[in-house]
Amino acid sequence: MTQYAPRKVIYDTDPGVDDAMALYFALAHPGIDVVGVTTTFGNVSVEQAACNALYLTAIANRDITVTRGVQSPWVKPGEPPPDFIHGADGLGNLPSRELTSNQLDPRASAQFIVDMARAYPDEITLVAVGPLGNLSLALKLEPQLPVLLREVIIMGGTIDEPGNVSPVAEANIWNDPHAADHVFTASWKLTMVGLDVTHRVVTELALFKKIADHHRHVATDTLHHAVAFYSTFYSGLHKHLALGPGCFAHDLLAFIYLVSPDLFQTESGCIRVATEGIAQGQTMLNRRAYIDYPQFGWGRHLPATRVCMQVDAGACLDLFEKTLMSDWLTA
Repeated sequence: MTQYAPRKVIYDTDPGVDDAMALYFALAHPGIDVVGVTTTFGNVSVEQAACNALYLTAIANRDITVTRGVQSPWVKPGEPPPDFIHGADGLGNLPSRELTSNQLDPRASAQFIVDMARAYPDEITLVAVGPLGNLSLALKLEPQLPVLLREVIIMGGTIDEPGNVSPVAEANIWNDPHAADHVFTASWKLTMVGLDVTHRVVTELALFKKIADHHRHVATDTLHHAVAFYSTFYSGLHKHLALGPGCFAHDLLAFIYLVSPDLFQTESGCIRVATEGIAQGQTMLNRRAYIDYPQFGWGRHLPATRVCMQVDAGACLDLFEKTLMSDWLTA
């Protein structure tokens, strides 16, 4: 594994089973320093998301700032959490939880993002794997945020791959399309890790059992339980996943891109998000920037987003396994 100076990361998340996979990868990887976890609605309510972030960090024996963020979309009506995918508690309906004592930071997630960006200019990478309301609100609070943050990596959206909440839309973007369009049209260094690559990487339940058996720790036992629930859903939906059984590790790919961008092939172009109608939540990539389209909303002034279109799935899985099997947990 290539060693780098640890990157300071704020993890914006709605945990969520795949969010938990991604969190534990980030905590285990020596190149990542998670300096805060900001939470949002999405896979669960924002209250449950904050509860899960506190729990997952506590049982991994990490003292990390956790904040609660936006609880509903900017404009559109909110959607019920998909408890049939992640469980009512977001972690596959855990039968019990260890007692923990860590508490939420009193700041709202957007304020925490702004405070950290100001305190560590050009040092913070924000990895956002849920609806983008926290990032959009932080941008409203601090218009210079794109200059203050080092980089933004989003798990969300899709270009060529069919969507997972409509034929054209991915869930995170669809959950708050107005916030997403606001984020995509800001001028930060922005990478989108969407379904075009996340649907190419399948993590099998057997791997999580292997990790749990290796560590014999409450954190990896919790992850194994959650993935078992998650895999049941995906295996029932996609025949090729039932063979494992397995699941898509969507959010994990955002962190793998952070530490190993060479495993991905990308395109660049401006992205707009459809905010209304039957295509709500669609992420549209302009592949012909040289054309001055008459349709309002496009123009050469818009910033470009780097979009992941291909991925070395085998190398991603090898990196995940090696990282989670490493000595990153203490009793």
